[in-house]
Amino acid sequence: MANISIEVIQALRATAKRMSKSPDYQWGHMGACNCGFLAQEVTRLTKKEIHTRAMEGHGDWNEQLNDYCPTSGLRMDDLISELLNFGFDIDDLRHLEKLSDPKVLQAVGRHLSHNNKLDVIVYLESMAGLLENELLAEVKLPSTGEIVYF
Repeated sequence: MANISIEVIQALRATAKRMSKSPDYQWGHMGACNCGFLAQEVTRLTKKEIHTRAMEGHGDWNEQLNDYCPTSGLRMDDLISELLNFGFDIDDLRHLEKLSDPKVLQAVGRHLSHNNKLDVIVYLESMAGLLENELLAEVKLPSTGEIVYF
């Protein structure tokens, strides 16, 4: 799963919020789909800019991720590199496009449809919650060795 960082958690939640307010969700559009919305948030590119980059290559997000090469010079590969450098990994993006990460689905507790906007929002929020819980579990507060009673 993604690197555990406040920035990644914030990006997931901001993506969910933006998606909930936007009428532009379209699973078949490379800039307005599950990964497209996350890419908008992280890269600040528009849906049109993302879609244009994607059309220089072949296939959907899954195929583009399979063909990803950081030194190809393709603008879509540069976009994917930005997402990876931000803290996501290839599997995160594959799972996001299909809403298929087993950990996230277990946390949600129900089947999600990959092309349903409300399900994508639930997935993003659940992924953010899982990462937040992992981040909080890493926080260790120093013990004074004293028990304080109030």
